[in-house]
Amino acid sequence: MRFLLDLSLEELEETLAAWGEPSYRARQIWRWVYRRGATDFEAMTDLPKALRERLREAFTLSALRPVAERVSRDGWTRKWLFALPDGAAVETVLMEYTDRRTACVSTQAGCAMGCPFCATGQMGLLRNLTPGEIVEQVLHVARWLSAHGERLTHVVFMGMGEPFANYAHTAKALRLLIHPEGMGLGQRRITVSTVGIVPGIRRFAREGWQINLAISLHAATDELRDRLVPINRVYPLNALMAAVRDYIEQTRRRVTFEWVMIRGVNDTPEQAYALVERIRGMLAHVNLIPLNPTPDFPGEASPPERVEAFRRILEKAGIPCTVRVRRGIDVAAGCGQLRAEVVGRRPRIVRPMLQEAQA
Repeated sequence: MRFLLDLSLEELEETLAAWGEPSYRARQIWRWVYRRGATDFEAMTDLPKALRERLREAFTLSALRPVAERVSRDGWTRKWLFALPDGAAVETVLMEYTDRRTACVSTQAGCAMGCPFCATGQMGLLRNLTPGEIVEQVLHVARWLSAHGERLTHVVFMGMGEPFANYAHTAKALRLLIHPEGMGLGQRRITVSTVGIVPGIRRFAREGWQINLAISLHAATDELRDRLVPINRVYPLNALMAAVRDYIEQTRRRVTFEWVMIRGVNDTPEQAYALVERIRGMLAHVNLIPLNPTPDFPGEASPPERVEAFRRILEKAGIPCTVRVRRGIDVAAGCGQLRAEVVGRRPRIVRPMLQEAQA
């Protein structure tokens, strides 16, 4: 049985044409799924009953099964752990702010990048997600918000996994989300974050999108970044910065550099000044992020005074900089933390746990 959300509109049209159905039926189905949040073919009442039955026999509309859910004490952050058909587990987060509602989605079950401070990096990679498995996370959040009188405004690809290590499926998911016949999400309301996969950045620049790009930088010298972001040994800072500058030149879009603040490691004045030299004159913004502690990493979050000192150095050099508001610490909202809490830290399947949850 095929997963309908893995299909583009054109692919669905081809399937229905082979069944002898007119192409407009595909657009009807898409609107039911992407605009009305349908999770059952029987809800698609403007389709003939025979077609609904055939769709039910050929397709499934869902691949995600909720295993765990956490809500922060302040009510602004909600996190779900989903099991996939093969028992892999992924996380999705809803972050609410006064002016926006943001879904943070995963692109892989686990991650092979090995960043030591990241709970997902600590567990390793199990597999890539399909386009539909990525998209369904967004639909789940959108449906939850709609049921509570709210509307999804933004999507960030900052959950489990490295989007550019799963480039083809990530790109197809993006096309599905921005398609005008589907959710029609505004491109400038979507952000994709990468640890610095240089070929992916260059490929992303050629897509012609207005989707935002964020780089998980975390260090401004190769010696330190090799330790914090091991992919730097493959794509060192000079190569990464060259790709980012080319991206900005091609797209005319600003890049965000993400910097997890780790006490006594990368929150020093030396690193701040090195960062200034790396990105001075670049169309860029720096987002300072206090570390979300994990049991397998001994580092601590930088205290506010060190974060502020770092920020002042950047702003004095004319580099725009903000400090991200910490959200969801009490619900393990950091990438991979809820999965590690519920399933364990190895990239194992969760089928037994899912069966127990369904019982």
